[in-house]
Amino acid sequence: MKKAGRRWAGGDKRDGGDKRDGGDKRGGVDKRGGGDKRRGWARSDDGAPRVARRATKAGSRLSVGGPETQKRPSRHALTARGVAISALVEVDRGERANEVLPALLAASTLDQRDRSFATELVYGTLRMRRACDWLVDRFARGELEPSVRAAARLGAYQLAFMRVPTYAAVSATVEESPRRARGLLNVVLRRIGELADAGPVAWPDLGTELSYPDWVIERLSEDVGRERALAALVQMNSPASAQVRDDGYIQDPGSRAVGEVVAGWWDDTSEAPRPQHERGEGERAPDEASRLAQGGTTGHGRGVLVDLCAAPGGKATFLARHAPLVVACDISPQRADRVAANLARLGLGNVAVAVADGNLAPFRPGSCGAVLVDAPCSGLGVLRRRPDARWRVRPEDVGRLARLQRRLVASAASLVAPGGVLAYSVCTLTWEETAGVGEWLASDTGLGAGWDVLPPPGLPWEPLGRGALLLPQSAGTDGMYLIGLRRPA
Repeated sequence: MKKAGRRWAGGDKRDGGDKRDGGDKRGGVDKRGGGDKRRGWARSDDGAPRVARRATKAGSRLSVGGPETQKRPSRHALTARGVAISALVEVDRGERANEVLPALLAASTLDQRDRSFATELVYGTLRMRRACDWLVDRFARGELEPSVRAAARLGAYQLAFMRVPTYAAVSATVEESPRRARGLLNVVLRRIGELADAGPVAWPDLGTELSYPDWVIERLSEDVGRERALAALVQMNSPASAQVRDDGYIQDPGSRAVGEVVAGWWDDTSEAPRPQHERGEGERAPDEASRLAQGGTTGHGRGVLVDLCAAPGGKATFLARHAPLVVACDISPQRADRVAANLARLGLGNVAVAVADGNLAPFRPGSCGAVLVDAPCSGLGVLRRRPDARWRVRPEDVGRLARLQRRLVASAASLVAPGGVLAYSVCTLTWEETAGVGEWLASDTGLGAGWDVLPPPGLPWEPLGRGALLLPQSAGTDGMYLIGLRRPA
């Protein structure tokens, strides 16, 4: 085992739920064939053939003909709206917003104010994508190429939800769009501005108004109740909150709440040694973790806490205040690198990082004082922080992920020492992934007889099955589920 900031090799998890929703296909495009010498065609700045600007009136709707020929947007845009459009195009191609946007911002020359504006534009447009598409499609006909669709959504979001003045939103957005589509976008966005200025928009249905797939609304309404589900969905359409811990780590209050509860369960474990940084034992943590992984013993297995699905590391770094040794695992080398980077920044010496498959964790059975399984899930409790996930997750993913969660928890249970703690958490709200897994855990067919269910946390958490649920609207946090069990001594 290497020191914090390095990782072990092995494993290659895919967390699933990353299928494109396929809901962006639009028919009716007037495609033209032929080469770039045909009349009406021109060369773009990068030498690729493109369609000359062509906006035609068709009743109250407009269309742009021609195939998609534009290359991927530049990663060196100089304006907040330019960066936002580039990010939206990349997300439409399957990238994740929380990965592509930071890279684009790093490549830009934007100041902090414009970086914040670009972030709001991207995350807000992704949250309200279905509503923005409905507004755009009232006035634009046919299939819009990705960069034009992204610009149209961005403009619609500014006009209908940010209430940016029409002249400012339209002119600045059009300026960042492909030249051939500027006439179209100018007219479409001005009409959206007129519609938004006329009063509350008459949305066609609840799914469009709230901007969620219909199945998400139906599933959560069935699982947590209609009123609470709608309140949660409304809350998750607001910008995400975060707290800066005293060590400088930025963390959602819901994620931190999970860490606090697990830390309390850990502190109640008898004979747990004090954290290493309090004992002044220098760099012993990685050595102890290495011996543990090799089948040896540290002499006090009760002092080892394993975070089995640790990336990006918020809970593991918080729990390092309470445990003498924390081993932060993740099956993805890239995600493990993120954990290591956070550890290096925080200067923690009692946390080691391992690339490991949670189903085949490299630890001796019964050697850990506590194991946290913050499992891969559908993420339907963090849709304000990961707004693109609502368009990526499919209904069938819920059952598949619940089966994975059971396997991970069963594997984790074998690592827990007598009298130790097993904690299971997810950032979703579906019954199958929350109370469904919790009920299975606490049953004889799950972990077997003898495991004691630990007291669930109090308000703002609320009881759900044998665990507890934190709804987004209860305290303005991410939605979380948590259950803890203690192994018989």
